[in-house]
Amino acid sequence: MPIETEPFVSIITLNYNQAGVTLEFLESTKKIHYRNYEILVCDMASVIDPLTQIDPSKYHQTRILKSPQNLGFAGGNNWGMRHAGGEFFFIVNNDTEITPDLIQDLMKPFRMDSNIGVTCPKIKYYSNPDVIQYAGFREMNKFTGRTSTIGENERDFGQYDQSGPTNAAHGCAMMVKKEIIRKTGMFPEKFFLYYEEWDWSERIKKAGYTIWYVGHATILHKESMTVGKENPMKVYYHTRNRILLMRRNSDLFHLIIFTLFFAFVSTPKSICYYFAKGQFRQLKFFLKGIWWNIHSTSTSAI
Repeated sequence: MPIETEPFVSIITLNYNQAGVTLEFLESTKKIHYRNYEILVCDMASVIDPLTQIDPSKYHQTRILKSPQNLGFAGGNNWGMRHAGGEFFFIVNNDTEITPDLIQDLMKPFRMDSNIGVTCPKIKYYSNPDVIQYAGFREMNKFTGRTSTIGENERDFGQYDQSGPTNAAHGCAMMVKKEIIRKTGMFPEKFFLYYEEWDWSERIKKAGYTIWYVGHATILHKESMTVGKENPMKVYYHTRNRILLMRRNSDLFHLIIFTLFFAFVSTPKSICYYFAKGQFRQLKFFLKGIWWNIHSTSTSAI
């Protein structure tokens, strides 16, 4: 497709004290076949000025934007979208590597169906590129607040190459049509980190748009490079935001069932788990995530 007919895409990625990782991401963008794009590296108040480590002139239409404070995943990407000039926003983790046809593959479904608002690629592990991390999301369990990923940790034999609608976008890599922002807003900044894409996905679907999984589009993810699996911060935000998601997106009946499940199943199970592992700091942050919901409102301007 000639460049003059290609919609302008803004590639938005966050950097927080990871200039080396971001450089690897930028190097991978040199392989992109799609030509009509810009790259916005949104720095979230890193200790070291990223401009001392990254030369944006070496990469196609790349700018480094420096926020005076860490706005988190949700706020940082919203800030980036406000600075972006594209008709489409490709929100992507800096700990990924882009494959050459990724952008054009993610753009094709928008020409097929005007109701498609977001597209997501198949996400595979960088350290083991034959293994899938994401091939779409199953429907969230409205009684437990649990979400599950299609294809997670399965070897890729092409079993998820078929494209189609999915229940939620993956925040690691999602192409967003700009027009949906006027109808749904952006990421809910109240979440700060984790589950924000699920909340936004719910609003996108309620506005009448489809979230589309593109089975032949692939990105490689260096999972858990930013936050370790047992990191207390991850425990806190996963706990806090799982509850917050249900408070914001459940009817009264499902919210009551979820509250009972979380109080009498999830909480005792987690307490026993952290005690058994001697992870008392993680236990503290788990309880802190619960307490946040007790004294904080679920509503937000964004």
